[in-house]
Amino acid sequence: MHKLLLNAVCGTAVALAGTTILADEIAVTDITGREVTVDVPVERMILGEGRQIYLLGALQPEDPFAGVVGWREDFSQADPDNYAVYAEKYPELESIPTFGGFKDGTFDVEQAASLEPDVVLMNLEAKTATEDAGYDEKLAELGIPILYVDFREDPLEHTIPSMRLMGKLLGEEAAAEAFIAYSEAQMARVTDVIAEANPERPRVFIDRAGGYSEDCCMSFGPGNFGEYVELAGGTNIADGIIPNTFGTLNPEQIIAADPQQVVVTGGNWDAYVPGGDWVGVGPGADMETARTKLEALTERTAMTGIEAVENDNFHAIWHQFYNSPYYFVAVQRLAKWFHPELFADLDPEATMKELHERFLPVDYEAGYWVSLDDH
Repeated sequence: MHKLLLNAVCGTAVALAGTTILADEIAVTDITGREVTVDVPVERMILGEGRQIYLLGALQPEDPFAGVVGWREDFSQADPDNYAVYAEKYPELESIPTFGGFKDGTFDVEQAASLEPDVVLMNLEAKTATEDAGYDEKLAELGIPILYVDFREDPLEHTIPSMRLMGKLLGEEAAAEAFIAYSEAQMARVTDVIAEANPERPRVFIDRAGGYSEDCCMSFGPGNFGEYVELAGGTNIADGIIPNTFGTLNPEQIIAADPQQVVVTGGNWDAYVPGGDWVGVGPGADMETARTKLEALTERTAMTGIEAVENDNFHAIWHQFYNSPYYFVAVQRLAKWFHPELFADLDPEATMKELHERFLPVDYEAGYWVSLDDH
């Protein structure tokens, strides 16, 4: 395979499209601790999840799809609004070959091999399914390494090393460090204030994808949005009930906890639940429609008599903050909802706009959150 040929000429000049590129063989460690030898900079990659473009866009904003020879078909379905924003500016993305997921067993190894990737980037949550199906061994036999990244299972712990790993693969270490420095500085604008003020923490319920189904209610345990709540100065009512990152609370548990703040994660999920009761926040979202649907979610049995509904402390935020390196914006928005006086000078909207202007390849469009309180 081509990978073996590349290894054979490692460290020598390789002519590609009239450009001389020097290939270096290095050992990198992925998010699972696996050490893998790869040739860098990587010129051909398969994205095990289309939403990995959130990271790539920050690392190579001039040409975010450079080197992407295949990707899982989830970006257009899970985040169609951002997909449309990217497709308008980079129409070539619509011709990138797509494939099914490792977790559902629809990944085609032969198709992947035909694309001649230097590496396959997989999300951490697919590792068990990947190994159970033998995809890792089959790809290894073809000289195609898998590297695992994560900004979903444990975003606070893994996003930064995932960004550094991808920076090394692309030869964009400086861009990775600039993004990391910015994200850490923006997080500190919340965590430093909370540490100093030590405010009384409101009880918070994160309603994961509220309205997506008739069942109520999915939520987060001590990780992901559950951790965002704690960083923003709240107390996650599911912590201690849901042992892992994702899980479910029943209506009785929510009513008994009497949350003072409810945050629904939402997005445009017409691809999965056409016309559903989910709250369609995201770039360019219709805020009037989103607010109407958010208000309707207060009528569910699980919301009966809770303090958050009585005081209009009922909000919706873009679901993909749970699965992107932009989590620090979500923490800022939560902090301002939970402690409006403490964070009177903090402007999450300005942060999101600056993030786009400084690091991302597409323009910012408002619509990532809505609240019944509107503060």
